[in-house]
Amino acid sequence: MKEFLKDLDKAFENRIRLGIMSVLMVNEQLDFTSLKELLGVTDGNLASHLRSLEKSGYITFCKSFLDRKPLTRYSATPLGKKAFTKHIHAIEKLLQS
Repeated sequence: MKEFLKDLDKAFENRIRLGIMSVLMVNEQLDFTSLKELLGVTDGNLASHLRSLEKSGYITFCKSFLDRKPLTRYSATPLGKKAFTKHIHAIEKLLQS
């Protein structure tokens, strides 16, 4: 059982970060407002969890403007996709054992 635990990533222990990565795995990119609405969190709460995932190198962002309003879009990096897949596989193995 211990061999499965080594594949669990602390970055995904929080439900909000787990939700962010889950959503970004099935969407090429999403903007801040869409993420906030999907996850039902506040601006500040989402921003802090996004920063944590950015520091880990698991997500990236792109800033632009839409009708003169700032628009920030987030996407999972290849490193983030690999780490998240490994994390989910570890959970699946734990459930099967």
